Amino acid sequence: MADKFSYEKSVEEIEKIIAEIENDSIDIDELSEKVKRATMLLKRCQKKLTGTQKEVDDLLTEMDNN
Repeated sequence: MADKFSYEKSVEEIEKIIAEIENDSIDIDELSEKVKRATMLLKRCQKKLTGTQKEVDDLLTEMDNN
C-alpha cells in the first residue's frame, strides 16, 4: 500500500536533509541518496502546489460564473 502524501511532512523532511547537509552531519556515502530523496519530495510538493492552485482557480471561476 502506497503511503499517503503529506505536504507538511515532506517539507519537514526536506528541511531536515538540508540541515544535515549544511551541518556536515551527513555521511558522504549517504549524500547522493539524500539529495535524490529531497529532489523527489520537492517534485511531489511542486505537483501538490500546482494541483491545489488549479483547484482554487477552478472554484473561484465557478463562483464568478454563479
